[in-house]
Amino acid sequence: MEMHERLAEEFSLRPEYVKNIIALIDEGNTIPFIARYRKEQTGSCDDQVLRKLEERLGYLRELEARRAFVRQAVIEQGKAEPAWLERLEGAQTMAQVEDLYLPFRPKRRTRGAIAREKGLGPLAQALLDQPAQGPKPETLAAGYLSPQGGVASVDEALDGALDIAAEEISDRADLRGALRQKMMEQGILVSRSKGEPDPIYQLYGQFSAPVKRIAGYQILAINRGEKEGKLSVSIELAPLAVMAIMERQVIVGRGPYAAWVRSAAEAAYTRLLQPSLERETRSTLTEQANQQAIGVFAANLKPLLLQPPLRGKAVLGFDPGYRTGCKVAVVDATGKVMETTAVYPTPPHNRQQQAEQIVRRLIERYQVEAVAIGNGTASREAESFIAGLLPKLDRPVAYMVVSEAGASVYSASPLGAAEFPELDVSVRSAVSIARRLQDALAELVKIDPKALGVGQYQHDMPPKQLKQALEAVVEDCVNAVGVDVNRASAALLGYVSGLNKTTAANLVAYREANGPFASRNELKKVPRLGDKAYEQCAGFLRIPDARDVLDRTGVHPESYAKVRRMMQTLKLRHLDPGTIRIQAEEYGLQALAEACGLGLPTLQDIIAELSKPGRDPRDELPPPMLRTDIMHMEDLAPGMKVKGTVRNVTDFGVFVDIGVHQDGLVHRSKLGAAGRRLAVGQIVTVQVLQVDLERKRIALSLAGE
Repeated sequence: MEMHERLAEEFSLRPEYVKNIIALIDEGNTIPFIARYRKEQTGSCDDQVLRKLEERLGYLRELEARRAFVRQAVIEQGKAEPAWLERLEGAQTMAQVEDLYLPFRPKRRTRGAIAREKGLGPLAQALLDQPAQGPKPETLAAGYLSPQGGVASVDEALDGALDIAAEEISDRADLRGALRQKMMEQGILVSRSKGEPDPIYQLYGQFSAPVKRIAGYQILAINRGEKEGKLSVSIELAPLAVMAIMERQVIVGRGPYAAWVRSAAEAAYTRLLQPSLERETRSTLTEQANQQAIGVFAANLKPLLLQPPLRGKAVLGFDPGYRTGCKVAVVDATGKVMETTAVYPTPPHNRQQQAEQIVRRLIERYQVEAVAIGNGTASREAESFIAGLLPKLDRPVAYMVVSEAGASVYSASPLGAAEFPELDVSVRSAVSIARRLQDALAELVKIDPKALGVGQYQHDMPPKQLKQALEAVVEDCVNAVGVDVNRASAALLGYVSGLNKTTAANLVAYREANGPFASRNELKKVPRLGDKAYEQCAGFLRIPDARDVLDRTGVHPESYAKVRRMMQTLKLRHLDPGTIRIQAEEYGLQALAEACGLGLPTLQDIIAELSKPGRDPRDELPPPMLRTDIMHMEDLAPGMKVKGTVRNVTDFGVFVDIGVHQDGLVHRSKLGAAGRRLAVGQIVTVQVLQVDLERKRIALSLAGE
């Protein structure tokens, strides 16, 4: 079966679509570009399916490369028998390939190798052949005594032969595969405290669970405890289960050598197979847990980035603090910094009256309509201060507590310093907090995604794997929304399909030197932005004030001529967003697509774009939940129903901000089928189950409206 046929079967896609996808990837096209502008060739695969297919394609290609290496290595040894080659060709995983290569791999000087040097190889082979008739093992071993060669007794001869046999048994690919599967199916992972139990790992101090049922977050917690020297971990497999496999695959009948071969099999498992397979199994469990945790992180990151923007409003960013005060920054409706300062309404200063005068002046002077409060240190006191001030104003102003995760990372970064060289590091955080409320996507792309606080065990993840997965999410989000090329930062532009840090910086430099872009065609003048990069990025870069309406939309320039042919076919002089869909449907979409030389999916996308030029998919989501009052944990009581915002989704539950500074937890047991589809940023109604003031914990459940 060819690779594209195998992928088609695995992903339930037509083989021709998979063949096209592989060709598009190999030609250097990005996943967002393929997903958006090559639907006819891919069967309208979305970006998530395409990324999984690309990842799987990479694995299969690595598998083929390794298979070719192993094949050649064994052929060069002159040991590539036809049956072995057939098994190699049929290997479906890297583990199966490595199992087949194991007997032929160069080995260090093992106990078995030393025994072979003493001339005991033929004895081991004679015993492993297990003839139905023959002399006793001791009698057979007597013929291999050689005091000069280091074999002075029958016991030494049999022990050496057993070492050889144990290694040969442990190298059997079919046996390793069967035992590996048995360990995954029936193994028990056991965790015990080392020394005095650690409160952090109290759940795992006397813990055991079936390998096939243990949760990913449990694996990651146990791994961390073991790494810190707090836990000892092992995988246990019932001896009877092991020997049942050995009996079937190693021991032949009940001849005179069966007992000796049984001893060799037990030694092979205890000394060689069990430690090796335990490492492999734990590695597999960790890899699966990592993939699951990265998946959770990615699933949380996407809705965080796609939070609906608060358009057209001046925002006051409020970064709370105690000793150093609260940093304040006002940004206008475009995100431009208008004024910054510091106020001291929190302990130990408690200058609330002075702070109130300053904040009130800023709100009135700049017509501020919303306040964004960071949720870090002193957030509760800051929220109380703002909530007390707002009713005293002559105009309606609301506030929202915003996650400040990563704000300090951005503030101290070279990017933050380049953007605001004149501002203090702490003031940059206030600016970032304000802009997050205005446009989360544009602001959060400036921060390393793993610093955004919406994952679990992110510091235990393989850095490269986590980085690739999260950057893919950011890339998909940026390109799904589209970017205003005349306002976007270099950080945001760097995630646009076809662009990188260099071309994004060049684009900004060109814009600053020559003024705003008037058309997409002008992008070709940007240094180092070649034809391929232009093809990949042009459709995702929008020019809201362009003379050509198509430059304001997600329609790709390659389709402009066909759009004009569509207008001629429909006898339109101007594009009317209100009627274009009706006119196209009256003509017949399939007939119109054929008349214009377009595929039907592309035509439908074009009509959707022309119906709402410059549309932002985030506008279709519920707006941010702004507040004008405040609650405290002491105000909560079991049975109370409140609205809140989902802040994080983990394997063990969902954290919800209900406006009391401390997020509440809806445990996984309280989620139900609907709850498991919750996403970061979603507004939900929850019911209070329990309030623990001392431990600052709130237990919640989902509630109906």
